[in-house]
Amino acid sequence: MRVAVTIRYAVLLLTLLATWLVMQTYFDHRWKTISLRSWLGATKQPKREQLLRHKCGNQKSCPLNYFAFKIISGAANVVGPSICFDDVILMSSVKNNIGRGLNIALVNGSSGQLLKMNTFDMYSGDISKLETFLQEIQHGTIVLTASYDDAATRMNDKVRAHFVELGSSYVKELGFRDNWVFLGAKGMKNKSPFEEHIKNDKETNKYDGWPELLEMEGCAPRKMD
Repeated sequence: MRVAVTIRYAVLLLTLLATWLVMQTYFDHRWKTISLRSWLGATKQPKREQLLRHKCGNQKSCPLNYFAFKIISGAANVVGPSICFDDVILMSSVKNNIGRGLNIALVNGSSGQLLKMNTFDMYSGDISKLETFLQEIQHGTIVLTASYDDAATRMNDKVRAHFVELGSSYVKELGFRDNWVFLGAKGMKNKSPFEEHIKNDKETNKYDGWPELLEMEGCAPRKMD
């Protein structure tokens, strides 16, 4: 009987001893790990290196005396266009200042300040309003244009001539539901390098009845007085 009791006590003692050793080892290791990390300042998550953001979300920065811009046309008649200039969104669906047809923003070519913006319904609107708008543009003004839905049904020769004067190469070809993005300026001597155009073609259209949207970004030179 005494032998059995002695064995039980011995087993219990060994169990308690083993448990104590395990707990001592674990907490000692845990304490050392925490303390070491605290001393090294590693308890905080390492800061992720922030990615460099360029103006208008463009892929690269612009050199001195250039303005960053991004123009995105509309997608079919569902998603509206967007115009960003010098890291400021001038026109977009979020700002609720875009519309069907042509969306145009005028910017001072020296300061980059927004001068005027408007939308022109090119399917059923009054084309004379666009004629007047373009005719009144002052020398040195940068003109940013994005199409949405239909940009050409009401287009006439006078309007096309105004855009040609601003540096457009494709406005003469612009047709029903074509997509078009353009940046030009009043007083340009050459054709603008900032223009993209895609035809409405049922064989290649991305959407039902409309071509895919256009996105154009770049650096527009500042007008130096």
